[in-house]
Amino acid sequence: MKSIVISAFAGLIFLLLLPRCGQNESASATRPEITDEAVNPEVKEDSAEAGFLNLGEFTLIKKEGYMLARDGAGRTLAVIPRGAPHPPGFEPTMVVEIPLRRVAVYSWFDVAIINALGRADTIVAVTTPEDGWHVDYIKRGFQEGRIAFLGDPGAIDYETVKTSNLDLIMTWDPSIVPMMDQLGLPVLVTATPIATCLSTQIRFVEFLAPFFGEEQKAKDFYQKVKLSLEQIRAKTKGLKKPKAMWGDIYEKRVLVEPGNAWVAELIGLAQSDYLFDDVYGTSCIEISVERFLYSGRDADLYFTYRTAGESKMYSKEALLRINPLLEGVKPLTPAGKAFAPLPHYSQSADHLDELLTEIAAILHPDAYQGYRLKYFLELPDKDQQSPNTQS
Repeated sequence: MKSIVISAFAGLIFLLLLPRCGQNESASATRPEITDEAVNPEVKEDSAEAGFLNLGEFTLIKKEGYMLARDGAGRTLAVIPRGAPHPPGFEPTMVVEIPLRRVAVYSWFDVAIINALGRADTIVAVTTPEDGWHVDYIKRGFQEGRIAFLGDPGAIDYETVKTSNLDLIMTWDPSIVPMMDQLGLPVLVTATPIATCLSTQIRFVEFLAPFFGEEQKAKDFYQKVKLSLEQIRAKTKGLKKPKAMWGDIYEKRVLVEPGNAWVAELIGLAQSDYLFDDVYGTSCIEISVERFLYSGRDADLYFTYRTAGESKMYSKEALLRINPLLEGVKPLTPAGKAFAPLPHYSQSADHLDELLTEIAAILHPDAYQGYRLKYFLELPDKDQQSPNTQS
């Protein structure tokens, strides 16, 4: 969702999508209903090619010879062809020259979308160390010395930033902007305080594409993902609706995906009931333990944030050992089903069509008979021999 321990949250939140957890409970809020705009090919869609693109907080507007890009923090940057004169009224750190050649990226989601655009070669610095990656193109970059570790997001090594010769830093953390201004580096904030909706999730590739000069690849990627949603809608139409929940209980907090998050909207699209549909706010939002357990009594399916294998967690029994409070959640009994993301799940947004299809297959296994899970582990009731969770 770019969940659990901080590193596990990071990718889940911005695929699930974003590394920014909420502090407040918003169960009484009313979320806007999902529309057909994300999935219906008959709906007219704005496009960067037409000169304007709006995805929630993210906007691209074409001007004469350059573009204006509004990021997730509401900042407006001028995006200009490399070597072109800077437009008036913009500080140097608010001007981005394209196509990008060298970028630092915080979010696993953004890394994957850049890979979908065919430009993973531009990624030269990240905030996850080498042993935290489960995708080959980044692991190779470390091994070949093309990618540097910037340090933990809360403790960036500014010397590495200065020596990486960056064109741009893409981050979910707006607090780095003042320091990057001092270093003379432009920053693009790719996250917002509100959870990413389904439409933004599948179309964010269109926002990033012009920065790399890969608009056609973005269009192809979007069409592929949109087709998968159309197929999900057709396959699940009229089926009995299972009840699903997504989140977890930690030592001092209970965190869930709100009803306005993309996974919640997908669950609704796939003819299923999401039990936190009335919660609105940021991804990984905090609610009360009482509310979590109340919904858990009625659930048929449970998606945990905890990565399969974390704390030797490969079964419902193991998950209950981590947190006995979960005994009240029906899917953690033989009466329901529970699923944990595999380690590579949160770094696989470049396979977003497959991720969406897999979630639909989990919700409606009868409609996807013979489907083999690639991104999630179905947790058995009791401990078994640890499965191979390598990507």
